[in-house]
Amino acid sequence: VQLQASGGGPVQAGGSLRLACRASGNLMGSYAIGWFRQAPGKERSFVGEITWSSGTVSYADSPDSVKGRFTISRDNAKNTVYLQINSLNAEDTAVYSCGTRSRYNEYDYWGQGTQVTVSS
Repeated sequence: VQLQASGGGPVQAGGSLRLACRASGNLMGSYAIGWFRQAPGKERSFVGEITWSSGTVSYADSPDSVKGRFTISRDNAKNTVYLQINSLNAEDTAVYSCGTRSRYNEYDYWGQGTQVTVSS
């Protein structure tokens, strides 16, 4: 499976972005697609995920600043998962990437990310 994130760019604080993660190749073993982000000088962190089959969505428990502003959805016909981010702030500046995992396993593959830069 190959993953390609897109939709990032510069945005002003308070704005919104919708990122896309397009999956291609052999998706047989892909159970869920997850969004991650890595801010400058920090480790990559989990944002949330969605399963292909049922569309079950789960989000990271922290930070609280993510809750309510991030929405994950999918379009199975396009093999694409989306991350809608509203009320962007400077702390959201990061490289956003998507990963995939098989059922009962951890994430083990990530595609190239897309840079989101929030300016005040």
